[in-house]
Amino acid sequence: MKQMKSRSILFLTAIVFLLSGCLVYSFYPLYTEKDLFANDLLLGEWIDGDSSIWKFEHRPIGKKELGKVDSTAYILKIKEEGHPDFTNAAFIVRIVKLEETYFLDFYLQDYKHDDEADIFDLHLIPVHTFAKMELKGDHVRLNWFDPGWLGDLIEKNKIRIHHENNDEHILLTAKPEELQKFVVKYVNSNEAFKDGLDVEMKRIK
Repeated sequence: MKQMKSRSILFLTAIVFLLSGCLVYSFYPLYTEKDLFANDLLLGEWIDGDSSIWKFEHRPIGKKELGKVDSTAYILKIKEEGHPDFTNAAFIVRIVKLEETYFLDFYLQDYKHDDEADIFDLHLIPVHTFAKMELKGDHVRLNWFDPGWLGDLIEKNKIRIHHENNDEHILLTAKPEELQKFVVKYVNSNEAFKDGLDVEMKRIK
């Protein structure tokens, strides 16, 4: 059990921002196929305020050695400060442009930290989260919606959106079209992002 615990610590740190309770979770993605577009906006490595490295690579199509990629999607891996290697955990990240605002859709793809699934893997179910993205040159800022703000709106019947609530987490179950209407409606609301997770990064040249 001690060995299992030690080899899981780094793996868990890679997904802590998706499991921290500071995010709004969604069963469905923020995008449909027609919303996706080829881009290199995030390609490369970025460093955040905690000195962690975020590496965005286009998603390979077929065997990686063939060099074919899906340029509408990224594979994201994170390397914590002081650690020589990127984690095995990987996210699929897609950029969506709704009206004049960019959003990132995150989905945890590879979360097994060794060749065999164990008790940690068996208790993880991938979900989507989405963040507003502000990109200015070599700087990017990501803001996730505040789950406390969303919970308050739902409790007071100020918003109608398909969801499930187990008193610990709210899971949105709305389809992409409904999700898009939701984020567009509140994209300029300061309250919507007040206590949500935010990350600022600078591109490593």
